[in-house]
Amino acid sequence: MDNNDSKKKFEFSKDNVKRVLQVFKYIKPYWVEFVIAMILLVLGSLIFMVLMGLPGEMTNTAIGQPKFKFGLSVNDYGWIFLVVLIVQGVFSYFRTVLFSVVSEKGMANIRKDLYNKIITQPIVFFEERRIGELTSRITTDIEQLQNVFSVTLAEFIRQVVVIVSGVAIIVYWTPSLSLIMLFTFPLVVVVAMIFGRYIRSISKKRQDQLATTNTIVEETFQSFSMVKSFVNEYYESVRYASSVDDVVKISLRFAKLRGVFFVFIITILFGAIFFILWRGALMVENKEMESGDLFSFIIYTTILGGAIASFGTLYTQILSALGATERILEILDRDSEIQISESKNEAAQSISGKVEFKNVSFSYPTRNDVEVLKNISITVLSGQKIALVGQSGGGKSTIVQLLLRFYNTGGGSIYIDDIPLENIPLYSLRKEIGIVPQDVILFGGSILENIRYGKTDADFEEIKEAARLSNSLEFIESFPDKFDTVVGERGIKLSGGQRQRIAIARAILKNPRILILDEATSSLDAESEKLVQDALENLMVGRTSIIIAHRLATIKDVDCIYVLEKGEILESGTHNQLINNPDGLYAQYARLQFQNNNIILQNN
Repeated sequence: MDNNDSKKKFEFSKDNVKRVLQVFKYIKPYWVEFVIAMILLVLGSLIFMVLMGLPGEMTNTAIGQPKFKFGLSVNDYGWIFLVVLIVQGVFSYFRTVLFSVVSEKGMANIRKDLYNKIITQPIVFFEERRIGELTSRITTDIEQLQNVFSVTLAEFIRQVVVIVSGVAIIVYWTPSLSLIMLFTFPLVVVVAMIFGRYIRSISKKRQDQLATTNTIVEETFQSFSMVKSFVNEYYESVRYASSVDDVVKISLRFAKLRGVFFVFIITILFGAIFFILWRGALMVENKEMESGDLFSFIIYTTILGGAIASFGTLYTQILSALGATERILEILDRDSEIQISESKNEAAQSISGKVEFKNVSFSYPTRNDVEVLKNISITVLSGQKIALVGQSGGGKSTIVQLLLRFYNTGGGSIYIDDIPLENIPLYSLRKEIGIVPQDVILFGGSILENIRYGKTDADFEEIKEAARLSNSLEFIESFPDKFDTVVGERGIKLSGGQRQRIAIARAILKNPRILILDEATSSLDAESEKLVQDALENLMVGRTSIIIAHRLATIKDVDCIYVLEKGEILESGTHNQLINNPDGLYAQYARLQFQNNNIILQNN
């Protein structure tokens, strides 16, 4: 599914209908409540239709000409109305509650499965989609589906019962007048379905445009610091306003089309109803019909007119929900890279930490024409520290992403402990790899919650020890709320060095065998860098460590340095070996970085 999938229309076919009916498996656990609610709905609708005939018969009784010889007085009808209304109220209450149980619990299960399916998709899935689109699937589309199960489906069935029973009653009650009414019925239904198709199309466009508008909001709110730093508030305001204006334009077209539909209903349907009423009045005047029967007919034709008029809207809502269901199922039918139900109880496979890349080549799925890695071979023994050095775009981060199996290699093989990477369960692999990135992402909760993310079942003492080893404990305990301090959205309330040390604490708590440091100190000031570097030294003890670095001073003591350029390894060796090759790329980098420092580049 690409971005255009959200714009596809639902097409009626046997396979499509069969497919969207899969959603009923989420209703199946609550089938008893659903069936009872349906029974109450049908009974309530039938009682309502019978009740609407009682005023006319009461009128006939009042003038001494009852149509049915029940032997009831006008006073008796008062008690009948009271009892029937109480029964109707009870039916309505339990029907509403039961439909809510079915829709709320059923849609909650869909929402959970959809979220689980999305978060277990590979990285490529997110690269091909915008966050706003996925958010729309899990919110707007499911809300449409929920409205169908809680309101629209029940209302649709109720109107069907009303129409069928209403037609049967008026044919029996006033056969002569009912013929004219029945002539209008097929025409209105056919026109309603035709209008419904056009209305659905515009409604879908409106929904897609709303999703685009929501995407703009999410992107600007998530990156508001970038917006402000570039002083692009005006640009974003115009972009959002333009998108909202497009929503308004589509909505007005939608409203005009619905308006035309209502004009048709009022002109044709209600015009026919008024004609029928006029004919009925003449019949009463000529003693061909009792006034109470005309009264009942007026009530029933009004109810039937309203029921028929509602079909266009109900039909459109159901079709919109079918389209939403299809989009939801497109995600639910995708394969996951990790099964949440299995990974929860899966014991991580123990590894020692030896890493080996053999002749690895790679191109990103979204850029197949660009080879990012070319015949890369790297060996890291268990407990060793290596560094990847090179200009941006050289392939350093791609090596890490392949190790995490965010992507599959295009050629060559990767091994951990001499086991092919693809033969290691993904859960076990990623459980044994820890990352401290340059751009630390913290969640909006407390410091405690962010550290515990490395090991969700860790107790407080473990968390405190991880904070101590990461040089975080001192600044954490200086806060009034200590570990309960809320870090704000993406950790905005903490400094860069503090966020970095929280990330290190998280990695320490995870206790991985393989550690990846992705330029973890490149954006820090000297004081923060010293604290973070000390914390990183604690973290790297006894672990296989892969360091991506621009600051060469931080990697002088690693076991091997690999210098990458345009996806190829141009040099490899220790700091001293590479620095003593004056024509080498590493030595050039070193001269550029150290020329103004008092660092001795020669052997030390």
